[in-house]
Amino acid sequence: MRKLTQAIAIAALAAPVLGLAAPASAQYLIVGNDEKLVWDDAGKGVQKAPGNDTVMILDIANRTKPRTVATLKLENTVVGPPTNLAITPDEHLALVANSLDQVSDGKGGWKPQPDDKVYVIDLKASPPAQVGTVEVGKQPSGMAINHTGDLALVANRAENTVSVLSINGKEVKRIDTVAVAPQGAPSEQVSAVAISPDGKLALVAKAASNKVALLKIDGQKVTYDGYDMNVGVFPYNVSTVPGGEIAIVNNNGGGGASDGGVDTVSIIDMKATPPRVIDYVVVGDGPEGLAVSPTGKLAVSVILNGVGNVPKAAFFHHEHSYLSLLRIDGRKVHKVGEAEVGALAEGVAFSPDGRYLYVGNYLDSDMTIFKVEGTKLVRAATMKLPGHPASLRSAVP
Repeated sequence: MRKLTQAIAIAALAAPVLGLAAPASAQYLIVGNDEKLVWDDAGKGVQKAPGNDTVMILDIANRTKPRTVATLKLENTVVGPPTNLAITPDEHLALVANSLDQVSDGKGGWKPQPDDKVYVIDLKASPPAQVGTVEVGKQPSGMAINHTGDLALVANRAENTVSVLSINGKEVKRIDTVAVAPQGAPSEQVSAVAISPDGKLALVAKAASNKVALLKIDGQKVTYDGYDMNVGVFPYNVSTVPGGEIAIVNNNGGGGASDGGVDTVSIIDMKATPPRVIDYVVVGDGPEGLAVSPTGKLAVSVILNGVGNVPKAAFFHHEHSYLSLLRIDGRKVHKVGEAEVGALAEGVAFSPDGRYLYVGNYLDSDMTIFKVEGTKLVRAATMKLPGHPASLRSAVP
């Protein structure tokens, strides 16, 4: 969950506190737990002290019984799209962006301010461990890693830039910063980024200006020529589809919260020159988390549904979030169903084979596991978590 006004919270370099060795055949899921922010009945954020956040590494080789292989004491936050972490395609490294740092408000309480850290985690260590920290732009939020695993892009929400990171083995370096707005321009809330399957293009969600920017990639050189697409209101998350024909954009509408009205996803034709929006699909009130199956046939948009940072007395308040299921047929996308999940669902990820789906429920401190049967989801299990899952991802982009 992430209000515009909450553009700030947490940081701390930390070390693993719990872990077990992972087998070579492990398939990973990474979960970021935020223990600093909850909301009262009026929908007002209650800020807590830092130091209790964790990042969990789960082995999902047994799809319905994930096994915790490491828990790292690393700060992260629910403020921003739930894509502040990523796993390389070969599952050797994970990256975690800490968007916000929690600092004293001078009155005995706490307040958030932009951080600039990306943590590097070696997944092949026994147990997995943090092996580095990279300084990027202010308030690093959504990130993406290309399919060859040698390049990562990080959307810096507080400064209208995208950081370019090179990945070489366990070494991750910031090699460039690409501005996606003129210096001194008003904040466009650059929130999320996705890289095309062929690695030649990237899309950057500019939430506050209702646009998505197009970046061009040549090897590890990333450029922006000023081309933006008008999409829906407050585009907050973006993902490309295997095969490279289209991309999907979650248009949150409420600025990181529900507002009672339905919102849409934009469909971008990635094969057009230049890419452009070709359709909109109504999905529900407050789409935030977004995942596309590796089969390229199904996408899931997580609908906030009036849960979290909204007053409980609001006409649009509900006790649970839900998933909108989207069938993908070439360049056409259709909503084909819904599936109820927990309170304030955020991160969502498919297993590498696309047969299972994992959804983090922030307020319930648990994870719902579904079996994917065509375009239907069958509830398979629930896993209790030791904190509030703010973000969640697998090696599937």
